[in-house]
Amino acid sequence: MYYFAYGSNMAQARLQRRLASARRIGPAVLPSYRLMFNVASSKDGSAKCNAMLSNDPADLVRGILFDIDEADLPLLDCHEGVGVEYRSALLEVDLEEDGTREALIYLGLSLTDTLQPFNWYKEHVVRGALENRFPEDYVTRIRAVSSIADPDRERAVLELSIYR
Repeated sequence: MYYFAYGSNMAQARLQRRLASARRIGPAVLPSYRLMFNVASSKDGSAKCNAMLSNDPADLVRGILFDIDEADLPLLDCHEGVGVEYRSALLEVDLEEDGTREALIYLGLSLTDTLQPFNWYKEHVVRGALENRFPEDYVTRIRAVSSIADPDRERAVLELSIYR
């Protein structure tokens, strides 16, 4: 099955650590949606990425389309906090060079405008955008998102250790 990653799971090292079956297909876009950092994490109390429907055809969320084993879906659902932080949906995404595909995507349920992402989380998103050669203006918008240091320093070190 196809999975559209648009947040921290765009970084191949992060998704592979979570889901060994994930095979990268390529860049894709979700039109008429806007990337936000407004999902309240019940796991660590910070903000995570969300694809928000904007209905503006000029908006789009960039991401990576992966092929995953359906048997791994419960594991991915668990990592994404389905039912608490996110809900799963099937939406059409546009592959830049190969038409559209219906893909699994996670959309925010627990929305906030008072939390910020941790620095390490934003770093996963930036790394995913860079490794997939997203346009510089898109990367710049992600980098401009205000983030904070994680008070759990061990978690921050562990999260970024996958890039060593």
